[in-house]
Amino acid sequence: MTGLLSQHLATAVGLVAAFCTTVSYVPQVRKCWQTGRTGDLSLKMFSILSAGIALWVVYGLLQGDPVIVLANSVSLAMLAIILVFKLREIAADRTAARSGASDRAGAAAAE
Repeated sequence: MTGLLSQHLATAVGLVAAFCTTVSYVPQVRKCWQTGRTGDLSLKMFSILSAGIALWVVYGLLQGDPVIVLANSVSLAMLAIILVFKLREIAADRTAARSGASDRAGAAAAE
């Protein structure tokens, strides 16, 4: 294979790979958006994944590779949406737990 053809093939493979990995977040984002629930998602996993994706963006910038930068920036944006839903759910669960505990304490004091 000539150098130019090889380079174009590598770029095409990179674009398809970037498309696949970026689009893979869409079903999860859609589900979170529709249900507002993220109970079965791991906050630690999504946090670590977000850090890794952010580092890929930095790597792409350092390498001057727009495919890496664009694909990972879009992935990072979708992960950020998922993380917002997850953190909002955690906060709501904590508020509900505190509210439930104070309701039970108030009922016990009234008895």
